[in-house]
Amino acid sequence: MTLGELFTFGFMQRALLAALISGLLCPAVGAYIVQRRLSLLGDGLGHVAIAGVGLALLTRLAPLPIAIVVCLAGALGIEWLRQRGKATADVGLAILFYGGISVGLLLAALAGQGAGTLSQYLFGSLITVTRADIWLIAALAVVVLLFGLGLAPQLFSVCVDEDFARTQGLPVRALNMLIVAMAAITVTLSMRTVGLLLVSALMVVPVAAAQNLAGSFKATLGWAMVIGVLVAGGGTLISAGANTPSGPTIVVAAIVVFGLAAAASAVRTRRHPAVVAPSDIASPPHHVVAEPHAGDDAHDTALLHDDHVDYLHDGHRHAPHEDHYDEH
Repeated sequence: MTLGELFTFGFMQRALLAALISGLLCPAVGAYIVQRRLSLLGDGLGHVAIAGVGLALLTRLAPLPIAIVVCLAGALGIEWLRQRGKATADVGLAILFYGGISVGLLLAALAGQGAGTLSQYLFGSLITVTRADIWLIAALAVVVLLFGLGLAPQLFSVCVDEDFARTQGLPVRALNMLIVAMAAITVTLSMRTVGLLLVSALMVVPVAAAQNLAGSFKATLGWAMVIGVLVAGGGTLISAGANTPSGPTIVVAAIVVFGLAAAASAVRTRRHPAVVAPSDIASPPHHVVAEPHAGDDAHDTALLHDDHVDYLHDGHRHAPHEDHYDEH
């Protein structure tokens, strides 16, 4: 049977659609996770989702909705503890790692299922995606992307500097909760595509590859999403044609693209090295200090500008610089 004939079947069409959605969604959320230097968060949330799958097996309910609820509860709970100083980030990740997988295996055993039953969720199994799964994945993906892209300046500001974001009146705690909630939903939605143990790679590797191609956060976000879709779709096609597991195939494809992007970046840097004039070293670059005005900390809105955030006030863009604002 040829690859074209294979994709005439409904289950393969659903598999490809689920893969493309995951490829778009994972890097869109992963960009914020990488910016916060929490690249292993996806792994921890994946282990919590295993507990949700175990609960679904025990109660004989649909695995995807139950896993989403359990993963969301675990992620928000750990973030709540972190914000109140009850647990550091590394301790929270450890609790997610070991607690989630232990509870999942225990519940699966109580349900009369072994570790083999969990393997399709641990490493991905695209052919098991149902029509109901596709509708749920698509609907939640739209919601996550609306928040992730619509609030990009605010989320980026929180990821870069929480203290500064707090001085600008941003709801830092709520935005941090939103980031981990988006990550929890993304991880769970991707468990059929790349598996809960490999989903973190699809969140991180395309972003790392994009950082070699882009010079700003906005460009990195766009490139990461493009790379994610390409490796997820391409990995699915390769998996179907070569009869290999979908999850590992997609991740290996992402790593190959990362290697190519890193090589391209190295070649570009070698051919066009940065040249700094002596005059640039002797004196700082020229900038215009913003006029003092009432309510410096109450800017109208935050706007993403390359690799930093500008704040809009009375039609002027102000960028924070030391103890004052520069006009942009």
